[in-house]
Amino acid sequence: MPRMTAARAAVEILKREGVSNAFGVPGAAINPFYAALKASGGVHHTLARHVEGASHMAEGYTRARPGNIGVCIGTSGPAGTDMITGLYSAIADSIPILCITGQAPTAVLHKEDFQAVDIASIAKPVTKAATTVLEAAQVPGVFQQAFHLMRTGRPGPVLIDLPIDVQLTEIEFDPDLYEPLPVHKPAASRKQIERALEMLNDSERPLLVAGGGIINADASELLVEFAELTGVPVVPTLMGWGILPDDHELNAGMVGLQTSHRYGNANFLESDFVLGIGNRWANRHTGKLDVYTQGRKFVHVDIEPTQLGKIFAPDLGIASDAKAALELFVEVARELKSAGKLKDRSQWAASTQERRATLQRRTHFDNVPLKPQRVYEEMNRAFGPDTRYVTTIGLSQIAGAQMLHVYRPRHWINCGQAGPLGWTIPAALGVATADPEGSVVALSGDYDFQFMLEELAVGAQHNIPYVHVLVNNSYLGLIRQAQRNFDIDFQVNLEFENINSPELGAYGVDHVKVVEGLGCKAIRVTEPDQLLPAFEEAKKLAAEFRVPVVVEAILERITNISMSGTDIASVNEFEDVASEPGHAPTAIRPLAKA
Repeated sequence: MPRMTAARAAVEILKREGVSNAFGVPGAAINPFYAALKASGGVHHTLARHVEGASHMAEGYTRARPGNIGVCIGTSGPAGTDMITGLYSAIADSIPILCITGQAPTAVLHKEDFQAVDIASIAKPVTKAATTVLEAAQVPGVFQQAFHLMRTGRPGPVLIDLPIDVQLTEIEFDPDLYEPLPVHKPAASRKQIERALEMLNDSERPLLVAGGGIINADASELLVEFAELTGVPVVPTLMGWGILPDDHELNAGMVGLQTSHRYGNANFLESDFVLGIGNRWANRHTGKLDVYTQGRKFVHVDIEPTQLGKIFAPDLGIASDAKAALELFVEVARELKSAGKLKDRSQWAASTQERRATLQRRTHFDNVPLKPQRVYEEMNRAFGPDTRYVTTIGLSQIAGAQMLHVYRPRHWINCGQAGPLGWTIPAALGVATADPEGSVVALSGDYDFQFMLEELAVGAQHNIPYVHVLVNNSYLGLIRQAQRNFDIDFQVNLEFENINSPELGAYGVDHVKVVEGLGCKAIRVTEPDQLLPAFEEAKKLAAEFRVPVVVEAILERITNISMSGTDIASVNEFEDVASEPGHAPTAIRPLAKA
């Protein structure tokens, strides 16, 4: 049997599990693993500037392509604690990433050795498994189990902590004999699917709620086929946006308190039956449950059995992988359609599109400073259906989800449940690493942008091009808007007079200088007619120089974005809504009179 260090065995397993890219920062306690990476070859490594950034890069990399598993690597102590936010983000959104940390020698773990921390215990609540490996011979089995766990059932992250002496110990291991463990996913029974379709067929105004689990299962085409067979309109969740194109005749719009469409909420409130697949009834989607559930029956399909009934009790819960369930839904629906037993839903579907054509938000404004709505209107013009949007949290993300258009799965890559500021830049770098020739466009407010902007240097060093739209109001905009309920505007102001850039006025940080100092390109826009040319120029610069290109739009200081604090029936629009076609020129449907 061949002999090699446990670290080398771990690297060989990564390759045999399909890993081709990793993101991380080396350090003393993980250097044996890095030595094995170099000696083995075959895994491209991207050096991050911050270990949390590496974890978000790994997550963006996973989200971009079916089957990808991003790997992030750090040394002992603070490297692991820095990556906790990335692990939390991944488990919250059911994203598999593998976090590998170095550790102090096993003999001194209990002696407060330098940078020795019980990272496995810290990480347990935000991983599917977190293990400090104390025996070198266990390393192959621990890595084998990690990939099995990440792919089995509800996907999620795993942390493996490797003491330095364990990494250096030689073990007997033959990479050619290694085999990944078979993956298990629960599957619906035909009887369950038949009952769900019976309930759907008994309804008058049904909707399908399509969640991120469908994208995780690579089952978007099946969902579209099922919707078209039955004629049932679809509400994508924020994590499921792109499962069917925004311009599809059965797209009924998004529902929620914040990232929703006016017509989406209106369509949902008219429904009497909801079939949710691969979704978790997130609170910013549902709002108050009495409003959301009143007068409707629910069927819930989810890969995680304990998710069924967690938020509210469905009339029927089915524990199943989304793809396995949808294959049966399509099969049974075809049989019912052939037998003439499916209801005609054309009138109901048409009514959802009528609402879509009448209930729109205004995007066209000529104001200076810019109104954010105009930025998204011009983004719709500049960036086509192949664009992968990457964003995390804040008014920029909320308004973007209300006004941008997405046409394909994995083309809206959004940190949903955790929403950590700073996620966007490193996640976009991970996405662009997974799709180096694709069109990747990130969207940030100024505070999200400032959290981890050092990672732009990673894009410059490693030639990872993408376009980053930065909407700058020099405010913690979402928190400012929330503080209205407390009649305060406190500790949310980011403005100051920059003595080095007086031309900015009170907008403070000179993002153009910072971005250029990090080796990237930047364009500042102050007038609406400059937006489209700036986006076009940014695409050219990214292609020419192979670096991130930032387009900074200087916004008016205060804009209140449409949202509700309570329920989907009481969204406050704040701004005037669209009342003539010129108000929303890039809407999917031309505005019609109500």
